[in-house]
Amino acid sequence: MTNILNIQTSISGENSVSNKLSQTVINQLLDKNPDSKVRVRDLALNPIPHLGIHHFSASRVPDEEKNDEQKEASKYSDEALNEIQEADIIVIGVPFYNFTFPSTLKSWIDSIAVAGKTFSYADGTPKGLLQNKKLYLNFAIGGVYENGLIENMEHYLKTLFGFIGITDVEVFKSQGMMVPQLKDENFSKTVSEIETALA
Repeated sequence: MTNILNIQTSISGENSVSNKLSQTVINQLLDKNPDSKVRVRDLALNPIPHLGIHHFSASRVPDEEKNDEQKEASKYSDEALNEIQEADIIVIGVPFYNFTFPSTLKSWIDSIAVAGKTFSYADGTPKGLLQNKKLYLNFAIGGVYENGLIENMEHYLKTLFGFIGITDVEVFKSQGMMVPQLKDENFSKTVSEIETALA
């Protein structure tokens, strides 16, 4: 059985384009492996708190040595770590807010990028510990940008996930989602790209 982790970050609810793109990916995956299990983490409805001093300090303490306060401080990170460690495939919807991805996604990333859990410097160089996982990034952008903004965001996310060991990354992008003349056509094109790529 394949474990699929669906990370939703959009605040648009049922109207979310990034969620729809992610669902298209998941539908294709389920067509090929209907016994797969899908776990959804909606960061818009249930955001992970931004990384703070107590959380960070607790993350540096071995699990078996944590006191009750440290366990409470690291509970969000522990949950997120367990989910991504168990996942074979991660599907992330990435909307474009104020020229970057949502801060809730950054908080989630901060909660899973933990030394000794998802990366290690044990041999003197960084080594990602999350191996043999597939990542799908589904970008939904309101405007149309040709100045490298989207490519920079894509590069950042690929670099970050590569740092924790996830290097098999596939990206789908749909721009112009707030432009009436472009929205439907561009969205349909991206859906077709997903269906063709995952057929």
